[in-house]
Amino acid sequence: MDTIVILAIDLGRYNSVACWYNPETHAAEFRTVHTTPEELRQALTERPVLSVVFAACSQAGWVHDLCEEAGLPTTVASTTGEAWQWKRVKRKTDRDDALKLARLEAVGEVDPVAIPDRKTRQWKSLIGLRKRLVSERVRTQNRIRGLLVCQGLMSPRGFSAWTTAGLNGLASLARPLAECPPDELWRGELVVLIDRFRFLEQQIQITETHLDGIAKKDPRVRLLLSMPGVGPRTAEVIVAHLPDAKRFRSADEVSAYAGLVPRQYQSGETDRRGRITRRGPRLLRAALVECAWCSLRYNDWARETWLRLQANGLSKKKAIVALARKLLVRAWAILRTGKQWSVTPAAVG
Repeated sequence: MDTIVILAIDLGRYNSVACWYNPETHAAEFRTVHTTPEELRQALTERPVLSVVFAACSQAGWVHDLCEEAGLPTTVASTTGEAWQWKRVKRKTDRDDALKLARLEAVGEVDPVAIPDRKTRQWKSLIGLRKRLVSERVRTQNRIRGLLVCQGLMSPRGFSAWTTAGLNGLASLARPLAECPPDELWRGELVVLIDRFRFLEQQIQITETHLDGIAKKDPRVRLLLSMPGVGPRTAEVIVAHLPDAKRFRSADEVSAYAGLVPRQYQSGETDRRGRITRRGPRLLRAALVECAWCSLRYNDWARETWLRLQANGLSKKKAIVALARKLLVRAWAILRTGKQWSVTPAAVG
Protein backbone atom coordinates (compact mmCIF):
# COMPACT_ATOMS: atom_id res chain seq x y z
CA MET A 1 0.00 0.00 0.00
CA ASP A 2 1.36 3.42 -0.98
CA THR A 3 2.25 5.81 1.82
CA ILE A 4 -0.02 8.82 2.09
CA VAL A 5 2.02 12.01 1.63
CA ILE A 6 1.66 15.78 1.47
CA LEU A 7 2.03 17.18 -2.03
CA ALA A 8 3.60 20.64 -2.07
CA ILE A 9 3.92 22.45 -5.39
CA ASP A 10 6.12 25.44 -6.08
CA LEU A 11 4.25 26.91 -9.04
CA GLY A 12 6.21 28.67 -11.76
CA ARG A 13 5.17 30.34 -14.97
CA TYR A 14 6.48 27.54 -17.17
CA ASN A 15 7.76 24.81 -14.84
CA SER A 16 6.76 23.79 -11.33
CA VAL A 17 8.46 21.65 -8.69
CA ALA A 18 6.31 18.99 -7.00
CA CYS A 19 7.40 17.67 -3.61
CA TRP A 20 5.87 14.50 -2.15
CA TYR A 21 6.63 14.76 1.57
CA ASN A 22 6.11 12.04 4.17
CA PRO A 23 5.30 13.78 7.48
CA GLU A 24 6.26 10.64 9.48
CA THR A 25 9.67 9.88 8.02
CA HIS A 26 10.37 13.43 6.70
CA ALA A 27 11.43 11.89 3.39
CA ALA A 28 10.86 14.03 0.31
CA GLU A 29 10.73 13.22 -3.38
CA PHE A 30 10.91 15.95 -6.03
CA ARG A 31 9.99 16.18 -9.68
CA THR A 32 9.80 19.08 -12.12
CA VAL A 33 6.63 19.25 -14.23
CA HIS A 34 5.32 21.67 -16.82
CA THR A 35 2.79 24.14 -15.40
CA THR A 36 -0.08 22.80 -17.48
CA PRO A 37 -3.43 21.33 -16.40
CA GLU A 38 -2.53 17.94 -17.92
CA GLU A 39 0.79 17.43 -16.13
CA LEU A 40 -0.40 18.88 -12.81
CA ARG A 41 -3.52 16.70 -12.91
CA GLN A 42 -1.28 13.67 -13.38
CA ALA A 43 0.90 14.74 -10.43
CA LEU A 44 -2.17 15.15 -8.23
CA THR A 45 -3.53 11.69 -8.91
CA GLU A 46 -0.49 9.44 -9.33
CA ARG A 47 -0.29 8.47 -5.61
CA PRO A 48 -2.41 8.83 -2.42
CA VAL A 49 -2.21 12.40 -1.15
CA LEU A 50 -3.19 13.61 2.31
CA SER A 51 -3.35 17.25 1.23
CA VAL A 52 -2.06 19.61 -1.44
CA VAL A 53 -0.40 22.91 -0.64
CA PHE A 54 0.95 25.68 -2.87
CA ALA A 55 1.54 29.41 -2.53
CA ALA A 56 -0.87 32.10 -3.68
CA CYS A 57 0.09 33.28 -7.17
CA SER A 58 -1.37 33.94 -10.61
CA GLN A 59 -1.91 30.22 -11.29
CA ALA A 60 -3.44 29.48 -7.87
CA GLY A 61 -7.03 29.78 -9.09
CA TRP A 62 -7.07 27.14 -11.80
CA VAL A 63 -4.72 24.82 -9.88
CA HIS A 64 -7.14 25.02 -6.93
CA ASP A 65 -9.93 24.06 -9.33
CA LEU A 66 -7.92 20.99 -10.43
CA CYS A 67 -7.53 19.92 -6.80
CA GLU A 68 -11.26 20.31 -6.19
CA GLU A 69 -12.00 18.20 -9.26
CA ALA A 70 -9.71 15.49 -7.85
CA GLY A 71 -11.43 15.74 -4.45
CA LEU A 72 -8.21 16.61 -2.63
CA PRO A 73 -7.99 18.83 0.50
CA THR A 74 -6.14 21.94 -0.60
CA THR A 75 -4.36 24.78 1.19
CA VAL A 76 -3.31 27.92 -0.65
CA ALA A 77 -0.59 29.59 1.41
CA SER A 78 -0.20 33.32 1.90
CA THR A 79 3.40 34.34 1.27
CA THR A 80 3.00 37.46 3.41
CA GLY A 81 2.91 35.53 6.69
CA GLU A 82 5.88 35.58 9.03
CA ALA A 83 6.45 31.82 8.69
CA TRP A 84 7.04 32.18 4.96
CA GLN A 85 9.62 34.97 5.07
CA TRP A 86 13.10 34.04 3.82
CA LYS A 87 15.70 35.92 5.87
CA ARG A 88 19.45 35.55 5.93
CA VAL A 89 19.47 32.28 4.01
CA LYS A 90 22.46 31.18 1.92
CA ARG A 91 20.38 29.18 -0.54
CA LYS A 92 16.86 29.51 -1.92
CA THR A 93 15.68 27.26 -4.74
CA ASP A 94 12.36 26.02 -6.09
CA ARG A 95 12.94 22.74 -4.26
CA ASP A 96 13.57 24.63 -1.04
CA ASP A 97 10.30 26.52 -1.53
CA ALA A 98 8.33 23.33 -2.13
CA LEU A 99 9.92 21.53 0.83
CA LYS A 100 9.30 24.46 3.15
CA LEU A 101 5.63 24.54 2.10
CA ALA A 102 5.32 20.81 2.82
CA ARG A 103 6.94 21.10 6.24
CA LEU A 104 4.77 24.07 7.22
CA GLU A 105 1.66 22.19 6.11
CA ALA A 106 2.72 19.13 8.13
CA VAL A 107 2.85 21.13 11.37
CA GLY A 108 -0.20 23.29 10.59
CA GLU A 109 1.73 26.55 10.26
CA VAL A 110 0.50 27.57 6.80
CA ASP A 111 -1.38 30.87 6.74
CA PRO A 112 -4.21 29.97 4.30
CA VAL A 113 -5.77 32.16 1.63
CA ALA A 114 -9.38 31.68 0.54
CA ILE A 115 -9.77 31.06 -3.20
CA PRO A 116 -13.14 32.21 -4.60
CA ASP A 117 -14.94 30.29 -7.33
CA ARG A 118 -14.09 30.81 -11.00
CA LYS A 119 -17.05 33.14 -11.63
CA THR A 120 -16.00 35.47 -8.80
CA ARG A 121 -12.37 35.42 -9.91
CA GLN A 122 -13.38 36.48 -13.42
CA TRP A 123 -15.52 39.27 -11.95
CA LYS A 124 -12.65 40.52 -9.78
CA SER A 125 -10.35 40.48 -12.79
CA LEU A 126 -12.76 42.64 -14.81
CA ILE A 127 -13.12 45.06 -11.89
CA GLY A 128 -9.33 45.29 -11.72
CA LEU A 129 -9.13 45.94 -15.46
CA ARG A 130 -11.57 48.82 -15.15
CA LYS A 131 -9.46 50.31 -12.35
CA ARG A 132 -6.30 50.09 -14.47
CA LEU A 133 -8.03 51.71 -17.44
CA VAL A 134 -9.18 54.59 -15.25
CA SER A 135 -5.63 55.04 -13.95
CA GLU A 136 -4.28 55.13 -17.52
CA ARG A 137 -6.92 57.72 -18.42
CA VAL A 138 -5.83 59.93 -15.51
CA ARG A 139 -2.18 59.64 -16.59
CA THR A 140 -3.16 60.64 -20.12
CA GLN A 141 -5.06 63.67 -18.82
CA ASN A 142 -2.04 64.72 -16.77
CA ARG A 143 0.26 64.28 -19.77
CA ILE A 144 -2.00 66.54 -21.88
CA ARG A 145 -2.01 69.16 -19.13
CA GLY A 146 1.76 69.01 -18.81
CA LEU A 147 2.24 69.24 -22.57
CA LEU A 148 0.15 72.43 -22.81
CA VAL A 149 1.78 74.03 -19.78
CA CYS A 150 5.21 73.49 -21.37
CA GLN A 151 4.00 75.50 -24.37
CA GLY A 152 2.73 78.38 -22.22
CA LEU A 153 -0.92 77.44 -22.84
CA MET A 154 -3.78 77.18 -20.38
CA SER A 155 -4.11 73.76 -18.75
CA PRO A 156 -7.55 72.09 -19.14
CA ARG A 157 -9.69 72.42 -16.01
CA GLY A 158 -12.79 70.73 -14.73
CA PHE A 159 -14.99 67.98 -16.11
CA SER A 160 -16.06 70.02 -19.13
CA ALA A 161 -12.48 69.97 -20.48
CA TRP A 162 -12.84 66.24 -21.17
CA THR A 163 -16.26 66.27 -22.80
CA THR A 164 -16.67 66.03 -26.56
CA ALA A 165 -16.74 69.81 -26.86
CA GLY A 166 -13.68 70.20 -24.66
CA LEU A 167 -11.70 67.58 -26.59
CA ASN A 168 -12.67 69.23 -29.88
CA GLY A 169 -11.25 72.49 -28.51
CA LEU A 170 -7.99 70.74 -27.65
CA ALA A 171 -7.95 69.09 -31.08
CA SER A 172 -7.96 72.55 -32.71
CA LEU A 173 -4.44 72.99 -31.33
CA ALA A 174 -3.27 69.64 -32.65
CA ARG A 175 -1.90 68.59 -36.01
CA PRO A 176 -0.95 65.19 -37.45
CA LEU A 177 2.64 64.40 -36.51
CA ALA A 178 3.71 64.01 -40.14
CA GLU A 179 2.63 67.61 -40.83
CA CYS A 180 4.39 69.17 -37.83
CA PRO A 181 7.56 71.22 -38.36
CA PRO A 182 10.51 70.39 -36.05
CA ASP A 183 9.68 73.27 -33.69
CA GLU A 184 6.01 72.21 -33.24
CA LEU A 185 6.19 68.48 -32.62
CA TRP A 186 4.06 69.00 -29.50
CA ARG A 187 1.01 69.42 -31.74
CA GLY A 188 1.54 65.93 -33.12
CA GLU A 189 2.05 64.57 -29.63
CA LEU A 190 -1.26 66.16 -28.64
CA VAL A 191 -3.03 64.25 -31.45
CA VAL A 192 -1.67 60.96 -30.11
CA LEU A 193 -2.68 61.78 -26.53
CA ILE A 194 -6.21 62.87 -27.48
CA ASP A 195 -6.70 59.69 -29.52
CA ARG A 196 -5.45 57.66 -26.58
CA PHE A 197 -7.83 59.42 -24.18
CA ARG A 198 -10.81 58.78 -26.46
CA PHE A 199 -9.83 55.12 -26.84
CA LEU A 200 -9.57 54.70 -23.06
CA GLU A 201 -12.94 56.40 -22.58
CA GLN A 202 -14.50 53.92 -24.99
CA GLN A 203 -12.91 50.93 -23.26
CA ILE A 204 -13.98 52.16 -19.82
CA GLN A 205 -17.55 52.63 -21.03
CA ILE A 206 -17.67 49.10 -22.46
CA THR A 207 -16.26 47.64 -19.23
CA GLU A 208 -18.57 49.61 -16.95
CA THR A 209 -21.63 48.69 -19.01
CA HIS A 210 -20.87 45.02 -18.52
CA LEU A 211 -20.10 45.52 -14.82
CA ASP A 212 -23.40 47.36 -14.39
CA GLY A 213 -25.21 44.38 -15.88
CA ILE A 214 -23.54 42.02 -13.40
CA ALA A 215 -24.25 44.34 -10.46
CA LYS A 216 -27.97 44.64 -11.28
CA LYS A 217 -28.33 40.85 -11.06
CA ASP A 218 -26.49 40.55 -7.74
CA PRO A 219 -28.68 41.08 -4.65
CA ARG A 220 -25.59 41.64 -2.49
CA VAL A 221 -24.58 44.68 -4.54
CA ARG A 222 -28.11 46.07 -4.26
CA LEU A 223 -27.93 45.65 -0.48
CA LEU A 224 -24.73 47.68 -0.25
CA LEU A 225 -26.18 50.43 -2.43
CA SER A 226 -28.47 51.22 0.51
CA MET A 227 -25.39 52.72 2.24
CA PRO A 228 -25.29 56.51 1.63
CA GLY A 229 -22.16 57.41 -0.32
CA VAL A 230 -21.61 53.88 -1.68
CA GLY A 231 -21.96 53.62 -5.45
CA PRO A 232 -22.02 50.58 -7.73
CA ARG A 233 -18.25 50.58 -8.28
CA THR A 234 -17.47 50.45 -4.55
CA ALA A 235 -20.27 47.97 -3.85
CA GLU A 236 -19.05 45.53 -6.49
CA VAL A 237 -15.48 45.70 -5.19
CA ILE A 238 -16.63 44.86 -1.65
CA VAL A 239 -18.87 41.99 -2.78
CA ALA A 240 -16.23 40.55 -5.10
CA HIS A 241 -13.69 40.48 -2.26
CA LEU A 242 -16.19 39.31 0.38
CA PRO A 243 -18.20 36.75 -1.61
CA ASP A 244 -18.87 34.75 1.55
CA ALA A 245 -19.17 37.29 4.36
CA LYS A 246 -19.90 34.56 6.92
CA ARG A 247 -16.37 33.15 6.68
CA PHE A 248 -15.23 36.10 8.80
CA ARG A 249 -16.10 35.54 12.44
CA SER A 250 -15.63 39.10 13.66
CA ALA A 251 -15.14 42.71 12.63
CA ASP A 252 -11.45 42.41 13.56
CA GLU A 253 -11.00 39.53 11.11
CA VAL A 254 -12.55 41.35 8.16
CA SER A 255 -10.55 44.51 9.00
CA ALA A 256 -7.32 42.52 9.14
CA TYR A 257 -8.16 40.88 5.79
CA ALA A 258 -8.34 44.32 4.16
CA GLY A 259 -5.11 45.46 5.83
CA LEU A 260 -6.88 48.28 7.68
CA VAL A 261 -5.64 47.40 11.18
CA PRO A 262 -2.52 48.94 12.76
CA ARG A 263 0.77 47.11 13.04
CA GLN A 264 1.50 46.05 16.59
CA TYR A 265 4.70 45.41 18.52
CA GLN A 266 4.19 44.10 22.05
CA SER A 267 6.90 42.87 24.36
CA GLY A 268 6.73 43.02 28.15
CA GLU A 269 5.49 46.47 29.10
CA THR A 270 6.01 47.80 25.57
CA ASP A 271 2.94 47.92 23.33
CA ARG A 272 3.31 50.06 20.22
CA ARG A 273 0.89 50.46 17.34
CA GLY A 274 1.99 51.85 14.02
CA ARG A 275 0.58 52.36 10.56
CA ILE A 276 -1.93 49.99 9.00
CA THR A 277 -0.56 46.66 7.81
CA ARG A 278 -1.70 47.12 4.18
CA ARG A 279 -1.96 43.36 3.84
CA GLY A 280 -4.70 41.95 1.68
CA PRO A 281 -6.31 43.26 -1.51
CA ARG A 282 -5.08 46.72 -2.45
CA LEU A 283 -8.09 47.34 -4.70
CA LEU A 284 -10.51 46.82 -1.81
CA ARG A 285 -8.53 49.11 0.48
CA ALA A 286 -8.31 51.87 -2.14
CA ALA A 287 -12.03 51.66 -2.90
CA LEU A 288 -12.92 51.95 0.80
CA VAL A 289 -10.70 55.00 1.35
CA GLU A 290 -12.15 56.70 -1.73
CA CYS A 291 -15.64 55.82 -0.53
CA ALA A 292 -14.86 57.28 2.90
CA TRP A 293 -14.00 60.65 1.35
CA CYS A 294 -17.21 60.62 -0.73
CA SER A 295 -19.33 59.58 2.26
CA LEU A 296 -18.46 62.82 4.03
CA ARG A 297 -20.81 64.60 1.63
CA TYR A 298 -23.66 62.09 1.52
CA ASN A 299 -23.62 60.21 4.82
CA ASP A 300 -24.28 62.14 8.05
CA TRP A 301 -23.13 59.18 10.16
CA ALA A 302 -19.83 59.03 8.28
CA ARG A 303 -19.16 62.75 8.67
CA GLU A 304 -20.00 62.71 12.38
CA THR A 305 -17.72 59.68 12.87
CA TRP A 306 -14.89 61.39 10.97
CA LEU A 307 -15.19 64.56 13.06
CA ARG A 308 -15.30 62.52 16.28
CA LEU A 309 -12.14 60.65 15.31
CA GLN A 310 -10.35 63.96 14.71
CA ALA A 311 -11.56 65.25 18.06
CA ASN A 312 -9.89 62.19 19.60
CA GLY A 313 -6.54 63.24 18.20
CA LEU A 314 -6.33 61.69 14.74
CA SER A 315 -5.28 63.71 11.71
CA LYS A 316 -7.69 64.09 8.79
CA LYS A 317 -6.04 61.36 6.73
CA LYS A 318 -5.75 58.91 9.62
CA ALA A 319 -9.38 59.58 10.49
CA ILE A 320 -10.36 58.77 6.89
CA VAL A 321 -8.54 55.43 7.07
CA ALA A 322 -10.29 54.67 10.36
CA LEU A 323 -13.61 55.62 8.76
CA ALA A 324 -12.85 53.33 5.80
CA ARG A 325 -12.42 50.45 8.25
CA LYS A 326 -15.74 51.26 9.92
CA LEU A 327 -17.46 51.40 6.52
CA LEU A 328 -16.02 47.98 5.68
CA VAL A 329 -17.31 46.56 8.96
CA ARG A 330 -20.77 48.03 8.27
CA ALA A 331 -20.74 46.59 4.76
CA TRP A 332 -19.67 43.19 6.12
CA ALA A 333 -22.52 43.30 8.65
CA ILE A 334 -25.02 44.13 5.89
CA LEU A 335 -23.82 41.23 3.75
CA ARG A 336 -23.79 38.87 6.73
CA THR A 337 -27.26 39.76 8.01
CA GLY A 338 -28.93 40.56 4.69
CA LYS A 339 -30.38 43.79 6.15
CA GLN A 340 -30.09 47.20 4.53
CA TRP A 341 -28.17 50.19 5.90
CA SER A 342 -29.17 51.60 9.24
CA VAL A 343 -27.41 54.18 11.38
CA THR A 344 -27.79 51.71 14.23
CA PRO A 345 -26.16 48.50 12.94
CA ALA A 346 -27.91 45.17 13.30
CA ALA A 347 -26.37 42.62 15.60
CA VAL A 348 -24.06 40.27 13.73
CA GLY A 349 -24.39 36.64 14.79
